[in-house]
Amino acid sequence: MSEVLVLVEQLDGQVRKVTLELLAAAAVLGTPAAVWVGAELNEDAASALASHGAAIIYVADDAELSQYSVAPKAEVLAHLVAQKSPSAVLIASNAEGKEVAGRLAVKVNSGVITDAVELAADGTATQSVFGGSTIVHSKVSHGTPIITVRPNAVAPVESAGAGVRESVSVSLSAGAKLAKVTGRTVAQKGGRPELAEASIVVSGGRGVGAAEGFGVIEALADSLHGAVGASRAATDAGWYPHQFQVGQTGKTVSPQLYVANGISGAIQHRAGMQTSKTIVVVNKDPEAPIFELADFGVVGDLFAVVPQLTEEITKRSS
Repeated sequence: MSEVLVLVEQLDGQVRKVTLELLAAAAVLGTPAAVWVGAELNEDAASALASHGAAIIYVADDAELSQYSVAPKAEVLAHLVAQKSPSAVLIASNAEGKEVAGRLAVKVNSGVITDAVELAADGTATQSVFGGSTIVHSKVSHGTPIITVRPNAVAPVESAGAGVRESVSVSLSAGAKLAKVTGRTVAQKGGRPELAEASIVVSGGRGVGAAEGFGVIEALADSLHGAVGASRAATDAGWYPHQFQVGQTGKTVSPQLYVANGISGAIQHRAGMQTSKTIVVVNKDPEAPIFELADFGVVGDLFAVVPQLTEEITKRSS
């Protein structure tokens, strides 16, 4: 089977969950081959990649590659496409990943598909568009397929791979050096897990009523050691920061437990959480569309229901 290149997403030397999802998707198309660009590859990261199917880990860890924005990743991938003739290249479907994919497609004269949620063995990509109301099947007809896969669309699969390391050396073009990284600021993190990777997410919507109303949402999330999410209506109203928006234009989540409070269930929001394993809904409107997705539902005022739920969980965990 031919190789399928997977661009590794990593933070501070740690492999992000979306990379493990990409490796699972790559296994459907061929032999997964991880591509590490940037900081030195450490043993924990190499082990994580190998244990999720990476037969080869291409390592481009020249310090120069970290000095420039986005472009070096596209050039490393273009070099590997020319040298290895992979059957496809998979990249995380986030802001940076889509830019890398676009640059790579131009460099290697290939077609590109974005926001895939599933891949078939013949290279056909499934896309969920218009807020999940329409399913599209697409296939690249020219060159090496370059596909960005939406985070949390594919479940990671543990599958032992050889994890053989191969060094990659690329001389950056003048164009790749035009945008230089002049400084880095470490993001301040709270005690909650990251939204896109959390196993439990508690979200609030228009029914929360105001920014202060998110206090009960945060309290429930903390009692469950989960992340806090919000609907687009809540973030557009300024009640909660936009980086916590769940939905088609926000983050896609697929936790073990998703608790939706005061969220009506517009298509835009449902597209970002409908693959959650267990969905609990609290809403005072029994006709709210979100109940169509619910495994468990409570018709009632969230300000009466959620604090009681938090209290009971706290009692049982103490």
